[in-house]
Amino acid sequence: MNRPRLSPTRTAARLAAVAAATAGVLLAAVAPASAAVPSGRYVALGDSYTAGPLIPTQVDLNCLRSNRNYPSLVASAAGSSSFADVSCSGATTDDILYGGDGQLGIAVPPQVNAVTSNTALVTVQIGGNDIGFSGIISDCAEASLSSPLGSPCKDRFTAGGTDQLRARIAATVPKVTAVLRAVKQAAPNARVVVLGYPAILPDSGYGCWPVVPIAYQDVPYLRGVEKALNAMLADTAAANGAGYADVYTPSIGRDTCKSSGTRWVEGLVPQNAAAPFHPNARGEQGMADALRAHLS
Repeated sequence: MNRPRLSPTRTAARLAAVAAATAGVLLAAVAPASAAVPSGRYVALGDSYTAGPLIPTQVDLNCLRSNRNYPSLVASAAGSSSFADVSCSGATTDDILYGGDGQLGIAVPPQVNAVTSNTALVTVQIGGNDIGFSGIISDCAEASLSSPLGSPCKDRFTAGGTDQLRARIAATVPKVTAVLRAVKQAAPNARVVVLGYPAILPDSGYGCWPVVPIAYQDVPYLRGVEKALNAMLADTAAANGAGYADVYTPSIGRDTCKSSGTRWVEGLVPQNAAAPFHPNARGEQGMADALRAHLS
C-alpha cells in the first residue's frame, strides 16, 4: 500500500522551523518487575513509539528501529526462544494489516505476517498515526507562535462544534479491532497486550512554552486528547480479549517539559538521542518495565 507517510524525519524538518522561531523567545526509570514474561516466541507490532527512531543503535533504517526499544529489552530479559520486532516508524493500523512503505521508500510487508501459530506473546502499540499524531504536533507548534497564551490549536480542531481529534479517535476503534482480530486469528493461543502512549505534555498545568512550543491553553486540550486515545486503546483491548499495559501513569512527571536527565519523551529539540516528540532510551526502558509489570 503506497501512500504518503508522516515520518519522524520529515516531522523533525518541519518542526525545525518552529524551533528557529521560538529560539529567540524565551528518569529515573520504573524499577523492573520480576516478570512472568512468556518465554516462547514474542512478536512486537507498532509504530515509532515502539520502534525508537534515532535511539542508538538503529538496526533498520527503513523503519528507524532501535535495538534498545522496549520490545528488545523485554525479549532480552525474558529469554524469548524467538523474537520478531517488526515495528516501523510511521506505521498505522493499515501497515500492520496490509503493509506499506518505510522511511526510505522500501516496501514493508504486513506486520501481522510475523505472527505465527506458535507465538506466545504479541504486543501492539498503534493508533497515534491513525489520528495524525505528527501533523497534530506540527500544526499546534506552528499555531502557538501566533498565540502562545491562547488556544489556537483547540480552536482549529473544535471549530463548528465538533472535536475533530475525538472523532478521529472514535474512527480508529474498528481499525484497532481489526488488528487484534487478525492477531488472534494468526495466533489463537498467544497472549496479546496493547500498549498506550506515555505522557508527552505535563499531566497538569499549562506546559512550558516556548521550550515546548504548545500554547498554554492548548496543553490541557492536547493532554485530554492523548488520554482519550489511551482510554480508547484500553477499551478496545478489553473488548477483544487483549490486555492493556498503561505506560502513561508511570511516565507522569517525565514529560517533555522535564529536564534532559528525567524526561522519557523528548521535545522539539531533543537533548537525548531520539526523534522530536518521541521516547528516548529512558522512555523505552520505562515502557519495557511497565510492560513487564503488566505481564507479571
